Amino acid sequence: MRNSSLNFKNKNSIILLSFLVLGMLILSFASVPLYDLFCRVTGYGGTVQRASIAPGSNGDLPKIQIRFDANVSRDLKWKFEAPEEKILIEPGIQKVIYYKAKNLSNKSIIGTASFNVSPPKAGSIFMKVDCFCFEEQLLKPGEEVKMPVAFYIDPKIYEQKNTKNIKEITLSYTFFKVNLKSEDKNV
Repeated sequence: MRNSSLNFKNKNSIILLSFLVLGMLILSFASVPLYDLFCRVTGYGGTVQRASIAPGSNGDLPKIQIRFDANVSRDLKWKFEAPEEKILIEPGIQKVIYYKAKNLSNKSIIGTASFNVSPPKAGSIFMKVDCFCFEEQLLKPGEEVKMPVAFYIDPKIYEQKNTKNIKEITLSYTFFKVNLKSEDKNV
């Protein structure tokens, strides 16, 4: 009787442990998309927000200075440049700026851009309407393109305790090479 009770407890422990391991495995795969969703919803870590249209301005809000930064990973043979001039923008007013990219290699290359804003707390009020970073970019050998970014600063910037003192925001992009699967290499 004692052995059957012990076997029953061992089986229950193994089943419980198996579910725990399976749950941890599922959670590990789900953590990246869940963290990405969390950052996009909250603006955490400088993740900017997506919007469909700028709300406009009431005309009496102080302007915010916007600087631009461009970086390229070492494995991508591109020249990538930010607009040289910083701009002043009134919250609620949409602005379109252009980054430039040029493929310096003799092959077509696909790149993708990651982005953030600094200070990180500005991520919740920096709203992108359209951006080259929403899709992968294909540049042919020697091809040079202008890449638009349409954005605005949420007029609620001065209503939020953690953003009301922001006077300057830096929008930064880093381009990375997209490594294609062997069946996709006919680009």
